[in-house]
Amino acid sequence: MNSETQYEDSVSTLVLENIKNKLINAFKESGQHAAASCSSNNSYSLVAKDIQANEELRRAKIDGAITWLRTELLEMRSQDRQLAKTLLDLNTEIQRLRREHESSSPDKKPKANNNGPETSFHGGETDEDQSFIQMN
Repeated sequence: MNSETQYEDSVSTLVLENIKNKLINAFKESGQHAAASCSSNNSYSLVAKDIQANEELRRAKIDGAITWLRTELLEMRSQDRQLAKTLLDLNTEIQRLRREHESSSPDKKPKANNNGPETSFHGGETDEDQSFIQMN
């Protein structure tokens, strides 16, 4: 795992932990407000236990949701890398076929102002492409 990936993982974890803490604090405050509105000690005790149970359930749900989000984000990152590799491989193959075609018919030169989608590639992989491939 390279340093950029570790950094992304750290940032993702911090963001998710921040969301988790905000949700937990929001639920705590609403629970404390409900508990403060009870008048008798007996009903306060029952309400406090109920609020505590609800809070634990909410925390478990939040933890489960955060775990699910982490899993989805990791899967999306993996798919993104696979797609980028596929696109780079396709670009390499297009360039190889273009060179092969040009070498097999030297009397025909490609048009200079061709507006086709294949003209957006400017000859093979760049240094950035190579570094991305090496990261993965």
